[in-house]
Amino acid sequence: MDYNTQRSKLMMPEYGRHVQKMIRQVKDITDRDKRNEQIRAVIGVMGIINPQLRELSDFRHKLWDHIQIISDFEIDIDSPYPIPTRETFINHPHPIPLETVPLKAAHYGRNIQNMINMVAERPDDEIRRSMILTLANYMRQQYLIWNKDSVTEDVIFKDLNRLSEGRITVPEDMHLQPISQMSQSSQGTGHGTHQPYNVGHRNKFRPGNKKGPKRNKQV
Repeated sequence: MDYNTQRSKLMMPEYGRHVQKMIRQVKDITDRDKRNEQIRAVIGVMGIINPQLRELSDFRHKLWDHIQIISDFEIDIDSPYPIPTRETFINHPHPIPLETVPLKAAHYGRNIQNMINMVAERPDDEIRRSMILTLANYMRQQYLIWNKDSVTEDVIFKDLNRLSEGRITVPEDMHLQPISQMSQSSQGTGHGTHQPYNVGHRNKFRPGNKKGPKRNKQV
């Protein structure tokens, strides 16, 4: 019997084995004009088998590239598009450089550390003051995620000065908004809160209660 494990590897399984066989047969045609004629017919079949490519603006270009991939880049045809090479598809992407600077406070995260550096480079004006206050409130929120105990604003201000290496000094008249007021304001805006269940429309038939809602007896 002929098993798939004994057959040649499918270069692109989405087109199936029959398309791969057709492309290999076209590759063996000696007449170039006949080879180009047959490969255009195979392109039409591939477009029918893989119709989702038609949603792309360059779907025909992709079909011609798939011809080269399935033929293992060995078919000699006149393509209307630049013929890709094997290196075009096997080149590894460039690695993304990772941050190598160690975190000064892991519970705040790298984003806060980057924001601190950005605020520290700004000139001393009202915008800088507003950014410091916003940043300090955000730092307190991140602090409370790791430590459920309450934290004073003095701790946040000292951390802000330490992480900025003394470049940011919180003004003495600056104070953070109380946490209770922050939660109330968030409830008023509807952000970050869970709306309670409407107790006025509870279903009387609860789990475990075998009896349903009472009905009025008809006289």
